[in-house]
Amino acid sequence: MKDNDKSGEDGYVCQDSDDEHEKDECECHGCDEEKEIEEALGSSWYEYGPIRNAILSAVITGATFAISIFISVPNFIAIPAYLIAIVLGGYIWIKEGIEDLMYERKVGIGILMLVATAGAAILGLWEEAAFLAFLYGAAEGIEEYTYARTRGSIRALMDLVPREATVIKDGKETIVPAIELREGDVFIVRPGESLATDGTIIKGRSSLDEAPVTGESMPVSKNAGASVYAGTLNLNGVLEVKATSSFDDNTVSKIIHLVEEAQERKGNAQQFIDRFGDRYSPLVLVAGLLLMAIPYLNGWDGSEWFERAIIFLVAAAPCALVMSTPVAIAAGIGRSGKNGVLIKGGIHLETLGKVKVVAFDKTGTLTMGKPQVTDIVNLNGNENEILRLASSVEYGSEHSLARAVMDRARSAGVDTASATGFQSLVGQGAKATVDGVDIFVGSPEMFKDRKNFINGSKEAERFRLEGKTVDLVGTAESVIGVIAFKDQIRPESKRIITEIRAMGIEVAMLTGDNEATASSVAKELGIDEVLSGLRPEDKIVAIMDLRSKYGTVAMVGDGINDAPALAESSVGIAMGVAGTDAAIEAADVALMADELTKLPYALRIGRKANVISKQNIVFSLIALAILIPSSLSGILTVASAVLLHESSELIAVGNGLRTRVRDD
Repeated sequence: MKDNDKSGEDGYVCQDSDDEHEKDECECHGCDEEKEIEEALGSSWYEYGPIRNAILSAVITGATFAISIFISVPNFIAIPAYLIAIVLGGYIWIKEGIEDLMYERKVGIGILMLVATAGAAILGLWEEAAFLAFLYGAAEGIEEYTYARTRGSIRALMDLVPREATVIKDGKETIVPAIELREGDVFIVRPGESLATDGTIIKGRSSLDEAPVTGESMPVSKNAGASVYAGTLNLNGVLEVKATSSFDDNTVSKIIHLVEEAQERKGNAQQFIDRFGDRYSPLVLVAGLLLMAIPYLNGWDGSEWFERAIIFLVAAAPCALVMSTPVAIAAGIGRSGKNGVLIKGGIHLETLGKVKVVAFDKTGTLTMGKPQVTDIVNLNGNENEILRLASSVEYGSEHSLARAVMDRARSAGVDTASATGFQSLVGQGAKATVDGVDIFVGSPEMFKDRKNFINGSKEAERFRLEGKTVDLVGTAESVIGVIAFKDQIRPESKRIITEIRAMGIEVAMLTGDNEATASSVAKELGIDEVLSGLRPEDKIVAIMDLRSKYGTVAMVGDGINDAPALAESSVGIAMGVAGTDAAIEAADVALMADELTKLPYALRIGRKANVISKQNIVFSLIALAILIPSSLSGILTVASAVLLHESSELIAVGNGLRTRVRDD
């Protein structure tokens, strides 16, 4: 069993050491792991080095044994043949076992198998020793091949990024290697081409397939000013894009790096098993050596107990147990990463599977985070006139309500008038001169002393009870109209909340908005537990209360504004973070797309990983409980012990791969 904890977050055994030899060993292990992944991804299973060597070992062992059945093969021929088979089948795992013992001062499973192989040879059981070497080597090779491909499958995303890009230099188009792209370069992306790096569209309009990066199933329309990501496919129009990152620092590269790091970060169950294995394996070795020595010391039949000790070392090795969680975690994190869900470690994958309540931020999470005009009331009868005056005042303002007014004016075909003397009234609204008249747009409090205020305030109160934000429009003397706004609920929000509830998970909403607005959104979505008017520090208290009430709590927010609540929750989930470094770093789980549809998928894959890990642990313990007594009682031979032991390991690996759930 290969020890899969050789690499830390940086891919090396140790990160801090004054010993140059240890540093070289760390780097060597890191390079070995990189080579294993590259070899596994670039070859068929039978071409993979450890498996190929095990196959050759099996052929030599099988041929020598078959020939010896029909004719007497002299020892000077048979023993060298079996030795060659042992070296071929055992070279890699023997080398790893010795390295663990020398450099990490750890008795690993490789040492147990090495002692068992040597013991069988000492007893003259050369065919059994060779059988052990090639079968254990084959099982290890299959496991390592599977694990390496699982670890490295996320790298297939890099194949989506073109190797070349068409860059505009000095007004001319020049084809350059994509790896040479730097921030600020302008490059052309034609229909059918993928983007070489992240950028901002400066010219053109098109639809892009962003599924490889965000998991978004439908093409997304983009025009000038929109952000675009490496690896996404341009479907129709020609685009000019200004690079916002170098090739080595684009979104695809970040995803690959993040997922590979996450697969190294272990969950609680895996850490426990690692600690157990570190203590258990030396005890097995000591017990095996005692079984060999005690009979001789007491004058018993030493050969029989020597053989049983060898069988015991094979049967008691905790291969399946040690592999019970790593494959499940690596498969789950790798698969979810390819589906636009970045889970930043095994512990977070475990926690996703234990979530009892999901707390949602409202603005930008359950809603679009972009207010829209819902109602316009002209106290004198003409709604378009109110929209014309308001849009004329708000023209050029960056306030979210001002942009909503401008969007409504454009969609309604209302032309804005030329306004002069624009003035922002902090905390109240704005004013400007339109058609020679001072026009005010802002909160009702600004209009308290003006004519028609009572009529305007009645309309405003009606809209507020519906959970809407209200601006009044008027002159210096009178209120002439009312505009109501509402942050629109995401189309998928209600369906996602229903789906989460069907999983037996409670739902709560935390928001800084007023009670009326919060209650309106909650009622529409069917959320009963609502906390409104919360400051960032209040959300921390709310998360603590939810944890004490329900247990494991997940917080879903934007990853920046909700950072304190995300940090306080059992698992923080940020959404819509594609291309956003700060948001990716802030969250335990990052949903790349700006939508909630990936949330149930993340919760399901967490649950499945936990179930499979528990299944593997129980199965592995049962296997040990059967194999150990059988080895001591003499029921098992060396060959049968190896066969049953390696079969249990491969079953654990195969079961772990089932963590790859579908993204529905």
